Amino acid sequence: MTPLPDKNCTAFTDALFNPNARPPDGLKAWHNGPVAKRFAVYRNNVVVGLIDALAERFPVCLRLVGAAFFRAMAKSFVRASPPRSPILAEYGDDFPEFIATFDPTRELPYLADVARLEWAIGRAYHATDATPLPLEAVRAIPANALGDAIFTLHPSVQIVSSHFPILSIWSTNAFDIAVQEVSLERGEDVLVLRPDLEVEAYLLPPGGFSFIAALIKGETVSAASSTDPLDLPACLGLLFSTAAITAIAA
Repeated sequence: MTPLPDKNCTAFTDALFNPNARPPDGLKAWHNGPVAKRFAVYRNNVVVGLIDALAERFPVCLRLVGAAFFRAMAKSFVRASPPRSPILAEYGDDFPEFIATFDPTRELPYLADVARLEWAIGRAYHATDATPLPLEAVRAIPANALGDAIFTLHPSVQIVSSHFPILSIWSTNAFDIAVQEVSLERGEDVLVLRPDLEVEAYLLPPGGFSFIAALIKGETVSAASSTDPLDLPACLGLLFSTAAITAIAA
């Protein structure tokens, strides 16, 4: 099959996500049916499919605002930000940023960060598999060599920082039938990973976000520990106990 020229693809995409646009030139309907009507049906199916994909990817956000509000918000997002990849699992990476600037959500300032956490959970789920380093190998590192060690973290490792208690909000809305009240007065930083089959999320100790961010960049434990305040024993204990490390170079 001869591929369509780029300009034709652009025209098709523009018409697909603009409800007021006419069908692109060159389209023909089955049995010479009405092109505009058939294209409108196709356009609606595509948009609904993308909204459904967002609802599946951000279920806690959906629960927080309700199905009707979420689908209206998602529809606005789909119109403004069509897919850039044919892989549906990659769609929605900029949805949290859209929520942050979406005027109707201004009274829910935590919603965008909850969406960032849900996106991180999805990224962890679809990440490449890797074998975590056995805990015995981690414990075998001499204490005087730990500072110069460089950790390779599991490909699924994601970190999210927020001024809001996003892990608490996410947890009660994801697992509790009766949602618990959560105080918004404190922030939470979260570690997300999938060392085996299930995605796990953990509250990070003080300084943990900056520490792990530095480790991801390839810094040594000593260099990554320059953050103040930092509960280094708690951070290392969390990484060790959650099988977040796949290799250590001294």
